[in-house]
Amino acid sequence: MKSPALGIMKPVLGVVADDLTGGMETAAMLIAAGIDCAFVSDPDLVATLGDVPAIVVAQKTRVIPAGEAVARNEKAARALLARGTRQIFFKYCATFDSTDRGNIGPVADMLMRLTGADHTAFCPASPSLRRTVYNGHLFLGTELISDSPKRNDPLTPMTDPDLVRVLQRQTPTRVGLLAHPLVSAGPADLERAIASATGQGVRYFITDAIYDRDLDVLAALTSDWKLMTGNATIVQHYPAIWRAQGLVAPTGNQARLPAVNGSGVVLAGSCAERTLEQLAEFEKFRPVFRMNLLAADDVESAVGSALDWARPRLKDGPVAISTSESPEIVKLVQERYGREGAAQLAETILGRLAVSLRAAGVRRFVVAGGETSGSIVDHLGIRSLRVGPYGGPGIGTATTDGADPIALCLKSGKLGPVDLFMTTLESMLHPEKIN
Repeated sequence: MKSPALGIMKPVLGVVADDLTGGMETAAMLIAAGIDCAFVSDPDLVATLGDVPAIVVAQKTRVIPAGEAVARNEKAARALLARGTRQIFFKYCATFDSTDRGNIGPVADMLMRLTGADHTAFCPASPSLRRTVYNGHLFLGTELISDSPKRNDPLTPMTDPDLVRVLQRQTPTRVGLLAHPLVSAGPADLERAIASATGQGVRYFITDAIYDRDLDVLAALTSDWKLMTGNATIVQHYPAIWRAQGLVAPTGNQARLPAVNGSGVVLAGSCAERTLEQLAEFEKFRPVFRMNLLAADDVESAVGSALDWARPRLKDGPVAISTSESPEIVKLVQERYGREGAAQLAETILGRLAVSLRAAGVRRFVVAGGETSGSIVDHLGIRSLRVGPYGGPGIGTATTDGADPIALCLKSGKLGPVDLFMTTLESMLHPEKIN
């Protein structure tokens, strides 16, 4: 698919991601399926990319003010549409991370206007990770999300499991449900149900999905829509459809990442239970420096203390530096600095620390937490990444270009095996083991 005016390929899919971890995961899934996918964090770079069938623009917009999130995602979407992109996909977290102020609803409203879509769907489900939606209610395993640890999220606590209600509070657009019996019936029945509901003014549809086969149905339904939204998992179901339609090459290669030497560091800002478990596992083998934000006098002194601790230890192997805390400590930190202030403090410390660590010879970074990842990538001045194939939940790696590359794993705080930190740092030295 070429754009006659521009002389470049029209991408089949353009992804607008609300954080860098999810954006990297999406790109990695496409690359694992043999789809060449570019990954940038600066929308201005979209016009400079070569011929690629998929482009991910990932920005740190999940918890910033809604107006700013809309503006930044609009810039990304406009850049993608200027290349003739066939479909825009708005990527957010499987746990529907948002508040009553947004940002999922406001960004979706903007994308509807920009793409001219008549309707769209919201599909956060990831059945393989036990994130499912039934009767419009979001489950983590057997628990409603409102009964899970996600209810204590320091930035986007999810206390209402009914996604129709959650989304409706964020948008004036009417929200409906595509319930599981309809999804099980297949695309034709879904299309009739959507036509009936849109006739009554419904434009947004929360989609039930319990099994991977439900995502097959939903992908078939939405593959030619102007706008689709959801978690990355449904994107894995599109390449087979594109190949059947002749939109991409019948086969593709999984590009390998280069090996990256240099010291390795884990920088953890997520307070998710899984991140805390991963830190505990890492500490069985290598040292962990846990910052006390309540005792942090200022950013510079906190960075200096962590750097002084890390330098002599790096010669013996990887280290971890963390601002992650239990819900009880997070509450105390937020009481002192405010919710946004506490997050900003942690992100700024880790971002500046990453710059100092790079100057000290660190070239391999594992970063835990979406907001933390965005801050670190911004501080390092990284605008694009070469992403490797998907290695499983939480295992997406990438490198910068150039003669002195940096390797990064940007992982969601909630995902990944318990031994991810050490194994991923090792894989950056030997990428052939996972590629």
